[in-house]
Amino acid sequence: MWSIFEQVQSALEERGLITYPGLLGELTTRYSAGQHSPFNFIVVDESQDISIPQLKFLAALSGNHPNTLFFAGDLGQRIFQQPFSWKTLGIDIRGRSQTLRINYRTSRQIRMQADKLLDPELADVDGISEERGGTISVFNGPVPTIDTFKTATSEIEAVSQWLEARVSAGVKPDEIGVFVRSEAELPRARAAIETAGLAYQVIDEKITTSVGNVSLCTMHLAKGLEFRAVAVMACDDEIIPLQDRIEKVTDDSDLEEVYNTERYLLYVACTRARDHLLVTSVDPTSEFLDDLIM
Repeated sequence: MWSIFEQVQSALEERGLITYPGLLGELTTRYSAGQHSPFNFIVVDESQDISIPQLKFLAALSGNHPNTLFFAGDLGQRIFQQPFSWKTLGIDIRGRSQTLRINYRTSRQIRMQADKLLDPELADVDGISEERGGTISVFNGPVPTIDTFKTATSEIEAVSQWLEARVSAGVKPDEIGVFVRSEAELPRARAAIETAGLAYQVIDEKITTSVGNVSLCTMHLAKGLEFRAVAVMACDDEIIPLQDRIEKVTDDSDLEEVYNTERYLLYVACTRARDHLLVTSVDPTSEFLDDLIM
């Protein structure tokens, strides 16, 4: 593969371009060589999805001064990065971390249902463990609804009725999110929203939520968003976990990582909901839903 990498690097240099990791690498070199950092303290959110070049850059930017870096994250929401050792890159948080146990964003019912997707204790490559038990939500809400249908048409009709009921109960359209695993399932979600007679906005890397519109997007793009009501659709077998990812795996450890990140992805989608959560599928359903309803 190195010959291919060399060709890509040469082509980038000829065109005067640089990749984002390459940019971080150059900055890391400068700050490691002694360039003055503009910051005394750095706070990093969503740190479970940080990449190796990003972490190297932050380490250099901190100047290796004590207590310069503060990380906040959730191992159960790691959906973008393969796990790696922070310690080998000079960031050792062993004995310096703690688990926050008060949930202000999701109801107790939604949190407890979503937590069934995760192991009681998660650990990173460096052995930092995160116990999921003992968490407290500060408010209650309706029990999430998890339904399986014989056809996509039946699912679309049921989700449409659920959306109409939420709006009738006072939930504004822009307080509603509808999520699917990938772009291939977007037509099913569109049909449900349109059948409910609601305006919607398809979220992507450039377009965000808008007033008066239901937000529709893939589960990856739901990260960081929050809604009063969320419908997670098309949780079918071979859709989540995505069969295409599974078929490309050649190593058992990689297969485990695929299953973990797919499971975390569904967890992220479900926990975007504050008060109301609906999870639907068409038979045969995803194996993850067995865990969600047990």
